[in-house]
Amino acid sequence: MKNVRPANRLDNVQEYYFSRKLKEVAKLNSEGLDIISLAIGSPDMPPSPQTVKKLCEVAAMPDAHGYQPTMGTPELRHAMAAFYKKWYGVDIDGNQEVLPLIGSKEGILHVTLAFVNPGDQVLVPNPGYPTYTSLSTLLGAEVVNYDLREDNSWQPDFEALEKMDLSRVKLMWTNYPNMPTGGAAQRSTYQKLVDFARKHSIVVVNDNPYSFILNEERLSIMQIEGAKDCCIEFNSMSKSHNMPGWRVGMCITNPTFISWIMKVKSNIDSGTFRGLQLAAAEALTTNDEEWHRQANIQTYRERRNVAEEIMRTLNCTYDPQQVGMFLWGKIPESYDNVEQLTERVLHEARVFITPGFIFGTNGSRYIRISLCAKKEKIEEALDRIKAVFQQ
Repeated sequence: MKNVRPANRLDNVQEYYFSRKLKEVAKLNSEGLDIISLAIGSPDMPPSPQTVKKLCEVAAMPDAHGYQPTMGTPELRHAMAAFYKKWYGVDIDGNQEVLPLIGSKEGILHVTLAFVNPGDQVLVPNPGYPTYTSLSTLLGAEVVNYDLREDNSWQPDFEALEKMDLSRVKLMWTNYPNMPTGGAAQRSTYQKLVDFARKHSIVVVNDNPYSFILNEERLSIMQIEGAKDCCIEFNSMSKSHNMPGWRVGMCITNPTFISWIMKVKSNIDSGTFRGLQLAAAEALTTNDEEWHRQANIQTYRERRNVAEEIMRTLNCTYDPQQVGMFLWGKIPESYDNVEQLTERVLHEARVFITPGFIFGTNGSRYIRISLCAKKEKIEEALDRIKAVFQQ
């Protein structure tokens, strides 16, 4: 089989950073080093009890194990529509304007396939979620980065965007509240994005999984008049409902766009297990303000306070107004590059934090700390870091 070679598209992408780095961390753990990971954004808290109860109830039903509709069950679609009405004040037709996803990564794949031909361009934020770049590249699109900067609160620079040649751009990826920077969602930004989409016939896709995390006001681009005509929004239950391994997300847009995405989705996957869908519908319906406040604000606030102390110990600066389940900070000028710091933290303090360069060149002087660990574990990480950096 010496003549068997991988597809050429693999020449342009690498294995996902965390996939590679976690192998190294696993090796260090096997050597007894007990690495504390503050890198991955995987909520460590459980879903609500009623969510798990519903899953068990449906799993026990003998007739619940067959194939499910790719479009999702009516119960789940209408629960997603009701979720948007309750928390964002947006009217969504549960029959035509919402599509359940097997997570947002699947949505990125399906939307790109539905809208972008090989050679077309897509606008991707720098810094931004690496999958926007990698999947676009795998599918033959040309990635065009647009800058997000700290001095602009990590919002798009629309004057700079207007100066670009946009004639071949089909999609623009946005992500507010922003990951990795914690830049907050702003109604003014959403309005500018809708205007930009209309003006240039570009479909704006806003990835919105963090609107419940350390946010008192939940915002959606769909709150802007006319957004549904030219924009798509992803939302996810991974962060807001502590269900990352369940792989339940949603796509909100107009019926025409939904039908195009469904053409792709129906040829790639089938509907998820009925128990997962009905349990997700239960979570969307019954998790109330008190549950979300405890899970998504109070708990993360306590952890965030400790993470801020880690930033100060490392002499990193950060915006105290940032939101989401990470803390993003700028490294001191004394380091030539960010890995000088993160590798020392890993190998001397035995704490794994994320170097910002994996999110793009504009993240090359930043680190990201995940809040997805128990407060006691983050405190232990702080003690380890203090032992190394305050000698």
